[in-house]
Amino acid sequence: MTEPSPMAELQQPVVRRGLARVVTLLLPFVGLTLVIVPFSLFAQGFLTFLNFKTVVIQTTVIAIAGAGMTFVIMSGGIDLSVGSVLALSTVVVALALKAGWPPWLAALAGVGVGGVCGLCNGAMITVLRVVPFIATLGMWSVARGMAKLLAQDQSVYAPDTWLNDLMLRSPKPEWLALEPQWFRAIPEAVREKIEHLVFSPGLWIMVAAVAAMAVLLRYTTFGRYTTAIGSNEATARLCGVRVKWVKIRIYTLSGLLTGLAGVLLFSRLTIGDPTGAVGQELDVIAAVVIGGGSLSGGEGSILGTLVGALAMAFLRNGGDLLGWGNYVQEILIGIFIVIFVAIDQLRRSS
Repeated sequence: MTEPSPMAELQQPVVRRGLARVVTLLLPFVGLTLVIVPFSLFAQGFLTFLNFKTVVIQTTVIAIAGAGMTFVIMSGGIDLSVGSVLALSTVVVALALKAGWPPWLAALAGVGVGGVCGLCNGAMITVLRVVPFIATLGMWSVARGMAKLLAQDQSVYAPDTWLNDLMLRSPKPEWLALEPQWFRAIPEAVREKIEHLVFSPGLWIMVAAVAAMAVLLRYTTFGRYTTAIGSNEATARLCGVRVKWVKIRIYTLSGLLTGLAGVLLFSRLTIGDPTGAVGQELDVIAAVVIGGGSLSGGEGSILGTLVGALAMAFLRNGGDLLGWGNYVQEILIGIFIVIFVAIDQLRRSS
């Protein structure tokens, strides 16, 4: 019996790491396929273009907040305050509009309050040395209480502005006012069919945010530091990474993205709801986990998170088309989370 050559022994770990990386990249798409195929067979209207537009618009809030959560989880942390910060952001936007602020400034205020919450999370974790679970659990309660306090424990109704139209399934005619002259010359019946293919601004905001975060994570020093901290914080510190400063930036970035998601949530609701987005933090974390993010830190991708968010949105949408109750959808999402975390643990132990 021949002994394996030294070169073959050295190549085995490399091959295993390569296979593990391929599995990590493909797993979210496998999960998405397992959701889409059964519903396409049994749910009438599931594969229509209009239904696809609906699902994509429903994904925007989770996908944008999930992009920020990806950085947090890859750094080895967790953020349980997302749902409360989303609600607080909707209230701040509604109150700003009600006070007569320009819509763009109200949106900026909604994003800014999310950034402040994220900054506070980062400061508690790094300066006060509170573990992320407890720090963000505290912010979950504080942000929810602030939302109720500012809204006086009731929904805040705001005047109608262009912010209310960001999340429509199809843009209003006003959004198409900049159409070129050659397009307006097309017969109206044909033009209407083409306009049905146009997505609302909320989708393009999500695409821009997700693309920017993917570039930031993959091609910048900040992204590499995020991965290094999650892989081995002590080693990253010894290599000269300013761990505390990077963590503060990570949680602030996550808060800003959550605030942006809150602006889009306000657009969907058209009100400031201090009791809204309950449990959304779990959906955001689930999107990251289903997308290949490891709760142990050091692994994840923005594209995977987007696919994970789409998988959950398609699952909920297909369940609605089949008349399933919310409890069935929640059970299935819970099963998905356990399966993907179990696969991650098995892959790490092999």
